[in-house]
Amino acid sequence: MQLSRRDMLKLVGAGGAALALPGMVNAQSSEKKEVTIAVGGQALIYYLPLSIAALRGFFDDEGLDVNIVDFAGGSRALQAVVGGSADVVSGAFEHTINLQSKGQFYRAFVQQGQAPAIVLAVSKRTMPNYQTPADLKGKKIGVTAPGSSTNMMVSFFLEQHGLKPSDVSFIGVGAGAGAITAMRTGQIDAIANLDPVIGTLLKDDVIEIISDTRTLAETQKVFGGNMPSACLYTSQRFIDANPATTQALANAIVRADKWIQASSLDDIVKTVPESYLLNDVALYKQCLEANRPALSPDGMVAADGPETALNALAAFTPNFDRSKIDIQKIFTNEFAIKANEKYPNA
Repeated sequence: MQLSRRDMLKLVGAGGAALALPGMVNAQSSEKKEVTIAVGGQALIYYLPLSIAALRGFFDDEGLDVNIVDFAGGSRALQAVVGGSADVVSGAFEHTINLQSKGQFYRAFVQQGQAPAIVLAVSKRTMPNYQTPADLKGKKIGVTAPGSSTNMMVSFFLEQHGLKPSDVSFIGVGAGAGAITAMRTGQIDAIANLDPVIGTLLKDDVIEIISDTRTLAETQKVFGGNMPSACLYTSQRFIDANPATTQALANAIVRADKWIQASSLDDIVKTVPESYLLNDVALYKQCLEANRPALSPDGMVAADGPETALNALAAFTPNFDRSKIDIQKIFTNEFAIKANEKYPNA
């Protein structure tokens, strides 16, 4: 006897469909062929697996017609999926927690990054004699935006070293040319940012790195555990209605994750658009090499990752009620597991 998908949902329950169905979807075709993915800053190395999956035809191989819409930032991408103009977001893992705290159930289903890739550095111009984190007291620290992940990373770093966030001044400088200019001209004393901003400032010998979450070791030191970063996430409703489509998306991203880890810097450079290269191929390669440890090797969320992210948000966000969060509903590894079975050596 063959069961219809509606019968399956009745048997497993709508809430558990996302977890029960991935094992069945390999034999199914995708329910939704055309998928719109919203992303905030596609050219960032943080989102490289998304670009590789599109450029290498991995989405096409899964029978998907994917349209990637690039927004100015992650919050805009999130608004697109909540508002219904996009199906899936390529964004930061912690967004799923923030959304659930507001009664909106979204779930990460495949990882692109396994570390935040945020770097904290001091200015060689205004802090040439920096010795310890205590020297940051009273200083101006540039972050992408107040309340952002970069702001959160600095706050954790300060508290680990006996300082309070109120001991410094946080200045929003963005994640582009404005951030570079602010550091070069001495408008800020330290900066928490990502590549290519950090890579550019390093190349120009403007900064000294004091904490680097492009590595797993430093990420675990700062956050107290593994801190997942870029992922694909979507509403639980989308996953329940489109399990085969969700699986196909996960397959393509896992394949891209593995391709990046196995490929040379030259191969990656040849694959991405020229606009990604910052008019400086050597600099882009330098940034790639520095960020490769932060990129996911297999699309899987580390066992302690969701708890680490929840702890970070609860500590950083005023009046955050962690009792509202069901941590098992903010992510699933079921699709990534199936993707790794399909592409064990991709």
